[in-house]
Amino acid sequence: MARRAAATTAPAKPTVILGIDIGGTGIKGAPVDITTGELIGERFRLETPQPATPEAVVATVAEVVKHFDWHGPIGVGFPAVVKYGTVSTAANIDKSWIGKDAAGMIAEATGCSPVAIGNDADVAGLAEATFGEGKGKGGLIFLCTLGTGIGTALILDGKLIPNTELGHIELKGMDAETYAAESIREKEDLSWEKWAKRVNRYLTAIENLFWPDLIIVGGGVSKKAEKFFPLLSLRTPVVPAALQNEAGIVGAALWAAARL
Repeated sequence: MARRAAATTAPAKPTVILGIDIGGTGIKGAPVDITTGELIGERFRLETPQPATPEAVVATVAEVVKHFDWHGPIGVGFPAVVKYGTVSTAANIDKSWIGKDAAGMIAEATGCSPVAIGNDADVAGLAEATFGEGKGKGGLIFLCTLGTGIGTALILDGKLIPNTELGHIELKGMDAETYAAESIREKEDLSWEKWAKRVNRYLTAIENLFWPDLIIVGGGVSKKAEKFFPLLSLRTPVVPAALQNEAGIVGAALWAAARL
């Protein structure tokens, strides 16, 4: 009598993934429950090394991973265009990153696998579309993070269009992020009124190019929306990111989950 072949089942996908958000001033992370978007425990943050060379940043990421005694998959939000784990631009990081296999470097330094890396604004947009202000909403959503620079994400009917880099459109004869980023408000000591005019000019340009159905503003400054949102005059509804500074961590974990 022939024996029946033993049934095989695919291993269950993890529901908790370590998300890491690499920013211009800080590198932070936390394990994320990807079914709810909630952080498991307190996030851990270290200063971004200066200069932010590949070796220095990877070593700092490894410290974050070690803090959580993590040995599973990792998702990373990175401030650059990232194609298949390799860095293609370096507007707000050290130029030596260009061409580097960031995913491979982090995997080697941490001993963790797999490591999935996406643009930081893209992963924030993914988090907002899944658990935040964009949840369940169709049409075209434009997300921008106002921080060291301006990161952007486009979500069409729930699907992310990656690596848009719309913080670099020309505005007033210069790169938009050198005119309207939160870091410029601080550097030039601009009043909220003067800075809001710059943000409004930037978002109006985006409106005229893409006609989005919703604009979500993220980054740390989104916690101070009451100081500049009332000063904006746009035809598109504008809302602060629901996940605020956690969006990058949550989105990085979701980015990795989609690639397991």
